[in-house]
Amino acid sequence: MVEVQTIEASELERLVAVHDAVRPDDPTSPEELLDWRRQAEETLWLVAVESGEDVGAGIGVLGWHAPRDTALVDLWTLPAARGRGVGSSLWQALVRWAAREGCCAVEAKVGEDDPASLAWAERRGLREVGRSSELVLELDAVEAPVVAPPPGIEVVTWAERPGIERGLYAVYVEAEPDIPGEEAAEPPSFEEWLRADMQGIADRREAVFVALAGDEVVGYAKLALPPGSRERAFHDLTGVRRTWRGRGIAGALKRAQIAWAKEQGYRRLVTDNEQRNEPIRRLNERHGYRVEPGRIRLRAELAAEA
Repeated sequence: MVEVQTIEASELERLVAVHDAVRPDDPTSPEELLDWRRQAEETLWLVAVESGEDVGAGIGVLGWHAPRDTALVDLWTLPAARGRGVGSSLWQALVRWAAREGCCAVEAKVGEDDPASLAWAERRGLREVGRSSELVLELDAVEAPVVAPPPGIEVVTWAERPGIERGLYAVYVEAEPDIPGEEAAEPPSFEEWLRADMQGIADRREAVFVALAGDEVVGYAKLALPPGSRERAFHDLTGVRRTWRGRGIAGALKRAQIAWAKEQGYRRLVTDNEQRNEPIRRLNERHGYRVEPGRIRLRAELAAEA
């Protein structure tokens, strides 16, 4: 019989062990999960136990890069335990929690190259609402590019220009809703954005590259740096103010990121691109990023699920 347990921070190693066994390509840590909880409004951590052994795990998150009425959920079942109701038990617990929190929908992600999990999700009422590819740049295989910003633009780091936070936020407010699938997202307040998007354990001011026209912030590109490893760095938002687009600013910011990551000894850069976001996909491919299987974003309305 499967028992789903809610766990606390002191037990996060249990969840991490299951997650990393299922997703060795994308390991996590208790520190990262605690940072997620700091950034979100509410977080739920679950472990599924069968015959005294942890065989599955799940996470629910509210108020983190999604409307407050939508819960983000994820769950994992050890390969040897599949087909015995572990995933279903976790799913039911996550849906009940989301409903108690007043949500009207849940969203989850499944790998493009995982048809079995996609079919499992579709049987539970989840339907595709977006799709992202993963793009990877092997830094050992490329030379450090020359940044070469367009005339009148200077590229610096946030660390070099403290006090420009309001300008960075102005870029975010314009750029985030222009990402396909994010059109209806309500922008957070400046304080919420600064806390949740710019001050996590993977965020460093020297890894936020800023395009300046004089003293005006016209764009920025941010890297997320998992602590304790230089295996991978992740691209976060790359954004340019609408009136400044089409001048090569995003390309200069991208080249600054590549050059910095090589200098710092990172082995690869990784990013997710929504497949409808053609400008950023073309930009990454021009700089040598290869496309790999990404993630499908799925949504289920809770009324329909019930």
